[in-house]
Amino acid sequence: MLLGQWATLGSGWAVPCATDIAFSYLVARLIFGAGHPAIAFLLLLAIADDAAGLVILAVFYPSGALQLQWLLLSAAAVALGYTFQKMKLNSFWWYLLIPGALSWIGFLKSSIHPALGLVPIIPIIPHAKTDLGIFAREELGRDDPLNAFEHWWKNPVELILGLFGLVNAGVGFSSVGAGTWLVLAGLMIGKPLGITLFTWIAEKWFKLEIPGGMSYRHIVSLGMVAGIGFTVALFVSTAAFPPGPTLDAVKMGALGSFFAAVVAFVGARMLGVRPLASEDSMEVSEPGIADEVAGEDAPELADTAA
Repeated sequence: MLLGQWATLGSGWAVPCATDIAFSYLVARLIFGAGHPAIAFLLLLAIADDAAGLVILAVFYPSGALQLQWLLLSAAAVALGYTFQKMKLNSFWWYLLIPGALSWIGFLKSSIHPALGLVPIIPIIPHAKTDLGIFAREELGRDDPLNAFEHWWKNPVELILGLFGLVNAGVGFSSVGAGTWLVLAGLMIGKPLGITLFTWIAEKWFKLEIPGGMSYRHIVSLGMVAGIGFTVALFVSTAAFPPGPTLDAVKMGALGSFFAAVVAFVGARMLGVRPLASEDSMEVSEPGIADEVAGEDAPELADTAA
């Protein structure tokens, strides 16, 4: 609106919502160190971020006139999945190839983006009855159907997403325009401000606690890391705009968000955040045990905790 181009660019308001999980994870490991609790915080945030982006994609960017009666096919697919559970079918392929395919068709025909077609099917795939923690290493050793599904598809999905980014990022540097700067502003300024603000609101108003071993220095730093949009930002941009110069300019913004990694490195160093050495890595079980675990503070923290 400030640029007077709302009619042209307004449909791209959701492009900066996304965080590229893979790239932000790699950058966060370099900034915080492999064992830092900020990494788990960032990953959980990025997963929620991308899930919200997909919901926005379904609600605000339908591929045509909504035909919600086709969602009955997806509902039937869920019922069929529950039947497979009762039959004790413990291979994820049963759920993927039959209920999954039916649900995908239902979403496609209803004009809701079919990328969401498996969302109602995932909860009905047989899974472990206990939760060891969202990022617990012990989860990697589980062989229930849902974990088998995740392990089998992990590498193919990463490859496909990488190819998607390469194929859809083909724009010239001359494509820079107003959309480029708006996307960059949303990702590289809006993300750290928004994450820091809502963390403060959650702490002060809702009396929630920041994860142990983290302070607002780490929150601001991971907010800068979350500014890397790339693949999901490209995905949303292709749904928001038809092919043309506006789409190319917005794509350039998604590509330019890689610069958020440089900003995050510099910003973290200025804030005094240092990588947590592997020998200092620790599992923090109680929030508030300490406010600093990075750099020079880690040995002192270990002595205090002992």
